[in-house]
Amino acid sequence: MSEHEVHVNFAGRIVFVGFGSIGQGVLPLILRHIGTSSGRITIVTAENSGRSEAEEFGVKFVKTALTRGNYRQVLEPLLGAGDFLLNLSVDVSSVALIQLARERGALYLDTCIEPWAGGYTDPKASVVSRSNYTMRREALKLRDGANKTPTAVLTHGANPGLVSHLVKQALLNIAKDTGVDAGTPASREAWARLAQKLGIKVMHIAERDTQVSNVPKEANEFVNTWSVDGFVSEGAQPAELGWGTHEKHFPADGGRHTVGSGCAIYLTRPGASTRVRTWTPKAGHFHGFLITHSEAISLADYYTVMDGERVAYRPTSHYAYHPSDNAVLSVHEFAGNNWHLQDRKRIMLKEITGGIDELGVLLAGHKKNAYWYGSQLSIEEARKLAPYNSATSLQVTVAALSGMIWAMENPTRGIVEPDDMDFERPLEICLPYLGKMVGEYTDWTPLQQRGELFAEDLDTADPWQFKNVRVV
Repeated sequence: MSEHEVHVNFAGRIVFVGFGSIGQGVLPLILRHIGTSSGRITIVTAENSGRSEAEEFGVKFVKTALTRGNYRQVLEPLLGAGDFLLNLSVDVSSVALIQLARERGALYLDTCIEPWAGGYTDPKASVVSRSNYTMRREALKLRDGANKTPTAVLTHGANPGLVSHLVKQALLNIAKDTGVDAGTPASREAWARLAQKLGIKVMHIAERDTQVSNVPKEANEFVNTWSVDGFVSEGAQPAELGWGTHEKHFPADGGRHTVGSGCAIYLTRPGASTRVRTWTPKAGHFHGFLITHSEAISLADYYTVMDGERVAYRPTSHYAYHPSDNAVLSVHEFAGNNWHLQDRKRIMLKEITGGIDELGVLLAGHKKNAYWYGSQLSIEEARKLAPYNSATSLQVTVAALSGMIWAMENPTRGIVEPDDMDFERPLEICLPYLGKMVGEYTDWTPLQQRGELFAEDLDTADPWQFKNVRVV
């Protein structure tokens, strides 16, 4: 299937909230794959970034920062029954926009759950209140009594989002390769029992971005291959991870939640100051930042097997992210300034000269040890496939597109997380844009080459416990 074969007709209007790197990258994909005229699209954004692109495509551009006080006044005239609210913003409450879209009869999609400005970085707020566990729980409360309302797809970018579909495909691949009868899992319980049957202990979202630029990072500048504001806000949140039933050693600075399913824990330190060991096929083993993401929580929740009131099985799940080298330098400078953002921000795009974004899922603990399944997308391929995109942004934008199309094809599903969706359809839409898709087994564990220079007390009987974490 070529990238041009997927096409759906949509009679409603589309309203963007936010038009940063992801909004700019997804607009050409929407116009390519969704049958709507540019005159039926409106962009509402706080900054001028992207205005020239909007003019190029003939899309209305409204520069207005949405706040608690004005978002209804601005958005209500633009939204009605059958329209689509695409939320790609930062500092605008996802819960508020979900409620508004539902009231107006509009479909909805976002790529992360956002609070109002300052909600993730308020030093006076508790660690728990700034966690994705809490933000996700607040959003999911809106499900109560609203099963047949207009579809609202939560957190459907590359990750969270696409990776949940990669996990399901990876589970089927492992089952086939290890001689396990996977059956045809269709429910949450069936997928969870398959993961348990395979012996999956951990689910890493393992990503290594090697894209480089001919414009070096300068002092007092934060450089990234996607939204600086998005990366900074999630990097400053507490590190979070889904907490598996096989874990024996609780982190010294870990905390448990007292409400909800308790499927995840938090560490009392920023995710951008915490590194974990992981593996991808091209990069090999490396240290990734333990950045909090909704999928770290939703995967652990979705793949839980209950025995009455007791949790019988749950995998450990977390994101392990090594961004571009310029972004790593930026994080070091950001941390050294006590988590106060640099004065200048830059998103690498035209100046990228090479590299790939290797993004996938690493499922480990089964008969063949560990299996990585995901995308190896180069900057050269990304530029051929879609304008206004880097390798990193295209993995996000095509996933957002696939979530929009799924919502249009399933318009009355209420609030849906990626794990709840039929995984085949989003993957079908995304695959032509993901470059080389790779599934590779490895003997690597987090204990490989450990203790060579300095002796360590390692539990070699169970290398997949969450003990292999270090603070920068």
